[in-house]
Amino acid sequence: MSGHSKWSTIKRKKAANDAKRGKIFTRLSREITIAARAGGDPEMNTALALAIERAKAENMPKENIERAIKRGTGELKDTDEIVEVLYEAYGPHGVALLVVVATDNRNRTLADLKHRLNKVGGSMAEPGAVAWQFEQKGYIAIAADGADYDEVFMVAAEAGAEDVVDSGEVLEIYTPRDELHAVLTALKDSGLKIEEARLDWVPKTVIDLAPEQALKVMNLVEELEDSDDTQMVYSNLNVTDELVQAFEAN
Repeated sequence: MSGHSKWSTIKRKKAANDAKRGKIFTRLSREITIAARAGGDPEMNTALALAIERAKAENMPKENIERAIKRGTGELKDTDEIVEVLYEAYGPHGVALLVVVATDNRNRTLADLKHRLNKVGGSMAEPGAVAWQFEQKGYIAIAADGADYDEVFMVAAEAGAEDVVDSGEVLEIYTPRDELHAVLTALKDSGLKIEEARLDWVPKTVIDLAPEQALKVMNLVEELEDSDDTQMVYSNLNVTDELVQAFEAN
């Protein structure tokens, strides 16, 4: 999971920059709206509860959260319907990509993604061509400051977690898809501070590239994430500490 952990580190820093630009609220609002379609009660809807937690962590105003929920449940019909779509793509050197978008116009979004991919030698893939290389896992990040790794590992493992990774700033817990809520609840009950929790697409195997090739892929991921409709981008590129440093120095 270490390569995926490095990606998560980059994404957290990017999210902080997005928050400064106000961009994060748009993404969070769409995520809440989509999750609320399965029910507007977070007590009965785990996906909605997680989305609301992320929004609160970013200090999203309460009225924004409530409006997004009402859009999802159909109480508000002031905007076009937003749908979540999973696009599959190839980056340079055959790297597999999954792009999660939330959009009210599929044609616009697809054209934008194709344009961004074509600029660096990437391409869209047929449905199913890439997704089989990934599996969905629960992901939980806990502030490392004041948290004891052994304690977190014990609580998480007993609740059903698969792995706990110390990435420096946070402890990252990976769970089977269906165990995310149980592990999250156990960690909360232990008084641990949750930084974020979500379902992630984790590659079954990763590929290694030469630094200059890997940086080209990482720049493409950033380009795709800059699309207004993109919620998250996943890759099977193995990201090392050295690559993270080189990417941040760009």
